[in-house]
Amino acid sequence: MAPPQSYATHARVDAPMHLFVFPTLIANLGVAIWIAIHFRHDYPYLGHWSIIVSLALFILALKCRVNDLKLQDRIIRLEERLRIASVLPPDEIKHIPELSIRQLIALRFASDEELAALVRTTLTQNLEPKAIKQSITHWRADNHRV
Repeated sequence: MAPPQSYATHARVDAPMHLFVFPTLIANLGVAIWIAIHFRHDYPYLGHWSIIVSLALFILALKCRVNDLKLQDRIIRLEERLRIASVLPPDEIKHIPELSIRQLIALRFASDEELAALVRTTLTQNLEPKAIKQSITHWRADNHRV
């Protein structure tokens, strides 16, 4: 069971990706550069090819991570727009599109009880995501974020 989340503990590390895949690919790029330098006379094209493949693998891993996060942000945006629409009075629902994606993502941590007031504050004061998260008093955990 995950410990309770708060502003201080909500950030997550994806251990396989952050602590294994990325460091391994960075080291691989370093080795490819080392090979290209030290064996440039014996195998001139092998070194260049090693660097190209290493860069391609690193960019592939980075794009996979970025695309996962973009997709997740789109899902959160939809989910939060529906949730906000269910707690706001009907005359305020028309202001939901004024919230930025980053604001919607930050609002997902707010409990239903404080969500309406926090949405109004966010819209009137144009709060940044960090300020939104710091304003939350009853944290709603998101343990499924990648």
